[in-house]
Amino acid sequence: MFTASYAPPRAVLLFSLGSLLLPFATPFQRSVAFAPSSLSHRRPTAIFGWGPEPVWSSAEVLSVSPAPFHSECVCLTVAAPEAATEEETFQVPGQYVQVRAAGDEECKPSFFALANSPAAAQEGGCFEFLIKKNEGNAYCTSDVKEGDKIDVSQVLGNGFPIADHFDGLKYDFPTQNILLFAAGTGIAPIRSAIESGSLKLDTGRQARLYYGCRSPQEMAYAERFSIWEKEYGVQVVPVVSGDSAEWPGRTGYVQNALEEDGVAVARNTGVLLCGMKGMAEGVKDIVTKAGVFEGRVLTNF
Repeated sequence: MFTASYAPPRAVLLFSLGSLLLPFATPFQRSVAFAPSSLSHRRPTAIFGWGPEPVWSSAEVLSVSPAPFHSECVCLTVAAPEAATEEETFQVPGQYVQVRAAGDEECKPSFFALANSPAAAQEGGCFEFLIKKNEGNAYCTSDVKEGDKIDVSQVLGNGFPIADHFDGLKYDFPTQNILLFAAGTGIAPIRSAIESGSLKLDTGRQARLYYGCRSPQEMAYAERFSIWEKEYGVQVVPVVSGDSAEWPGRTGYVQNALEEDGVAVARNTGVLLCGMKGMAEGVKDIVTKAGVFEGRVLTNF
């Protein structure tokens, strides 16, 4: 799965639950038209043999600010580049782009999942990202300001195939319960899925989000939890894995919290994942042993 941020060449397996990532080996879908923005160049460049070649466009930074409730992350918004074809646009929650320093062909690209919904991206003409700062991405975190330019690829990835696996009677039982799992910046594509409406929680479905982080100071999007609960009907269960004597909520890892709660009706449950390999594999093992159809355990790669 693919999460919010990643910088090659070190291959990291990300199970979606945008920001964790994985070396993507399959071409991905995309669509939804955007208002045009200025393009300085569109030149394909090979990228380590992972998936389709990126087609680079220059994108203006519209805003960059510290992420509320996460001391090591920033929220970055850029103008959505004009797509050359309809299939290169943002259509499905969980899709991602590659990003590099403006005009720097030697810069190793980072992979960032899109955090806003496809409809919000289309309406606002922008892409939003949640990015954890590291030594390799200063050009889009600490050393960038509004009005600067960075290079952004076309939209890549299939995203979460929610409609294919949650809707209808493909697995004989309709999906009525949805479990969401995220760790760290993996919350970014999960936010996109929640706010896109693609989970169809207005049809009677129920959803619960288990969100793992090391401390309450690393709980990105905590300011949105009440919105997700009140406006979208998602029960949010934050789980803190580090030492935090003052934290009143759940502790340990999300897979521990899942084991404690169990899976109520496994045969009509669907799952979205985005986070580190250990978390994703642990969750998948628990839910499939409980009886969730393996085809309904979805990642965004």
